[in-house]
Amino acid sequence: MAILSAPAVGDRASRVLLFVSLALNLFFLGVLGATAVRQLWLQAPAAVEPSRSAAERIDRLAATLSASDAEKLRAEFHTREQTLEAAHSAYRRAQEAVRAALRAEPFDAAAVRSAMADTRAARQALDLALHDVIATAAAEMSPAGRNSLANWSPPHGGAPPK
Repeated sequence: MAILSAPAVGDRASRVLLFVSLALNLFFLGVLGATAVRQLWLQAPAAVEPSRSAAERIDRLAATLSASDAEKLRAEFHTREQTLEAAHSAYRRAQEAVRAALRAEPFDAAAVRSAMADTRAARQALDLALHDVIATAAAEMSPAGRNSLANWSPPHGGAPPK
């Protein structure tokens, strides 16, 4: 009987080893599958493309307001649309000038700094024009509309403050 019990112990050990190996394989397949699902189906949303016009910026902001408050914002925008679009175009041209200066051969750091200063000035002019439209429209809005404006955050800026 001693001879029969030795193979039984070895047989039992191989069965336990087989079970552990199978469990580990299933675990790693689960991890691999979960990673694949996460990569394919739960990808982070694509970065928001920057606005190509001042009208797009105003429309994104107006979309968060009630219909009457959004109309007030859009109406104020339309009274200053040419000025805003000109400021937006100047800002985009200034950005292109920075890109061109960075790509220039031979490289000129002073030209890059100058183009960057022009971009800052153009951005500030655009911001001032947009802020003036928003402030003027906000004076005509409901308290709820002004509260929505206060809570608004650009799409790339994360969640609005509470």
